[in-house]
Amino acid sequence: MAATYSLCYKKENAHEDSIWTVAWARNEKDHYENIVSGAVDDKVKCWRWQDNKLELQWTFEGHQLGIVSVDINSEGSLAASSSLDSHIRIWDLEFGKQLRSIDAGAVDTWTLAFSPDSKFIATGSHSGAVNLYNVENGNKESTLETHGKFTMSVAYSPDGRYLASGAIDGIVNIFDLQTGKLAHKLEGHAMAVRSLQFSFDSQYLATASDDTHIKLYDIHQASLVATFSGHSSWVLNVNFNPDNKQFVTSSSDKTVKVWDLAKRQCLHTFHDHTDQVWSAVYNDTGNKIVSVADDKNIHIYECPSNI
Repeated sequence: MAATYSLCYKKENAHEDSIWTVAWARNEKDHYENIVSGAVDDKVKCWRWQDNKLELQWTFEGHQLGIVSVDINSEGSLAASSSLDSHIRIWDLEFGKQLRSIDAGAVDTWTLAFSPDSKFIATGSHSGAVNLYNVENGNKESTLETHGKFTMSVAYSPDGRYLASGAIDGIVNIFDLQTGKLAHKLEGHAMAVRSLQFSFDSQYLATASDDTHIKLYDIHQASLVATFSGHSSWVLNVNFNPDNKQFVTSSSDKTVKVWDLAKRQCLHTFHDHTDQVWSAVYNDTGNKIVSVADDKNIHIYECPSNI
């Protein structure tokens, strides 16, 4: 029987308040699948996905205000979190302890991302600049100047060549990390770009905006390939399937949507959350999606492969 899209697991009241961010990665050493969530309750939680259920492994405390963003490094061994308290914290997922706390300065960290080699963490700031921090010692290594507005989203290309940032006014900047210079400025959105991500082959960039649209760009041409429409409110997150053929989005309209790149259309819409869905991401094989929302729930969805 062919697999269908379905809600296969729900963790209700996973946090005490709205869940704003989630990441999913497999630990290269022990092959366990970890899901890390961050919420308005100031807590970062690490869950293990095993036997088709979530088991709480660690609750990380230390942030003084809500968690804006979490990411897991490529080895699956470390998580990083950024908070409204202007601190970035790095967590050891194997032993359940904090490794480092980085003070990013007054209200100067937002979305963060590990570099593909796990050596750096990039984070946007209210000044518009993107700051790169050294994971090993916590020092600020460099700053990429956008000369623009508040940077709400950042993403590395998997090949490590580019870093993209999305701003509150809809401008997307793409930096060449080999030169440290701005390579492209994309002006396709009219409102805030809260999320962006490169495809796994580093060929495309997807951007999600408050204007309800998702745009797909060819990186090397800096050209708009397609605009995806279907959400009825802010698009809060975008994430590529590792197969490079699909991506998932989540929205303030309480839905999670799966899209097909080639067909330029929505393949499925999940209506299971009861409030705005802040984040939805794939696992490493692309056959499952985790989503988190203001309803405090974590959902795991089954996705058929090779549609």
